Formats: sequence, C-alpha cells, structure tokens
Amino acid sequence: MPSLEPLWDLLFPAKCPFCGALLEKGALLCPDCQSALPWLTGERAFRRVELTEGCWSVLGYEGAVRKAIHGYKFSGKSGRSKPFGALMSQCLVDHGVEFDLITWPSLSQKRLRQRGYDQAELLAREIGTRLGKPAARTLEKTERPAQSGLEGPEARKVNLLGAYTAVEPERFQGKRLLLVDDIVTTGATLTECAGTLRAAGSGAVICITLART
Repeated sequence: MPSLEPLWDLLFPAKCPFCGALLEKGALLCPDCQSALPWLTGERAFRRVELTEGCWSVLGYEGAVRKAIHGYKFSGKSGRSKPFGALMSQCLVDHGVEFDLITWPSLSQKRLRQRGYDQAELLAREIGTRLGKPAARTLEKTERPAQSGLEGPEARKVNLLGAYTAVEPERFQGKRLLLVDDIVTTGATLTECAGTLRAAGSGAVICITLART
C-alpha cells in the first residue's frame, strides 16, 4: 500500500509554530524566527529555582514566543508540543542535563476538562520520545486560582501551598527527575512540585521550560 505521507503533507503543510510561515520538510522553524527569536544561550539559559537544581529555558517569554505559547495553551494548538518539545530536548542535550524520569506539574481535573489536554504533559512525553527516557505522571493537583491571574511572587507562592500531592511515589523513589513546564515566571510552581516530590522520596529535581519571563 503506498504511503499517504505525501498527500498529508500537501493537505496539511507544516507551519512555523511562532509565525505560521510554511516550513521546508523537516524544519522546526522558519529562517526568520530562527534568527530573530529571543534565544537564551549559554549560562543565560539557566536560573536558580528553590528546592531544585535549577531550571533551563530555551527562549525569553516575549513577542512571538508569548503569542505562540498562549495559542498552544488556550487555543487548542496542541500540535505545537512537537516542535516545542524538540527545542527543549536540544537544550537538554546541549547542556548535558542528566535525569532518570521525566514528569510535569499536572493540571487539576477541572482545568484538564476545560482545556482538553495537559500542555506540560505533552511536552514531557515529546521530550521522552526524542531522548529515549520514560515519562510518568507523579503529581496530582487540587483546583486553585490560575497563577497567571495573581500578582507578585508571594501571592503565587501562597496560592500553591499544598496544591500538589505525589502519585505512586514508589515509581520515582531515589530517581533524579526532570520536571517539565511551558513557562517559568517566579518559579513558585516548580518549587512547590519539587518540594512535594522530594518529600515523597525522589532524588534531585532539575527543570526545563520552553520559555522564561
């Protein structure tokens, strides 16, 4: 049976996740975005996050990056997890980040029903596929006000206190975890998740996000 891939590519050509331009076969981004996006390189890609070994990020959260992530999270653009996950995977490889298991800050059940998918989970699983590492849900979240609607780091930190509980901690006992999210702002979410995981018996937690404010 002949492959349907050429027909699929003709009907649904790949587009740049940041500007929508048509892409050459196999490309993740268009040339303009490749040169113009706010890339975080070298040590600029790293920031300290409490209770973790730090967080690596690929891009600054501004302009086209902000718009693309907003579409990914809130406008059903779940397919962007593939190019985004590829960029994050390359960042991990470039910086020699090592880990045993990939996980993410799970959405609450209410938010998951509203959105239809967990954007951080899709990124985590894409990274796992590309790097040949297992990905597993290790956290459960109770419903809280959205972090994006809160002002200031203290409000965000208080909002998350006790929001997460560990799921099947025997699966990650002593393992070095990679915690994946789309954006890091104050770091409150990553800190709360890392604290919950460490209290449940995990090893060190290192973080990766697509973008950073």
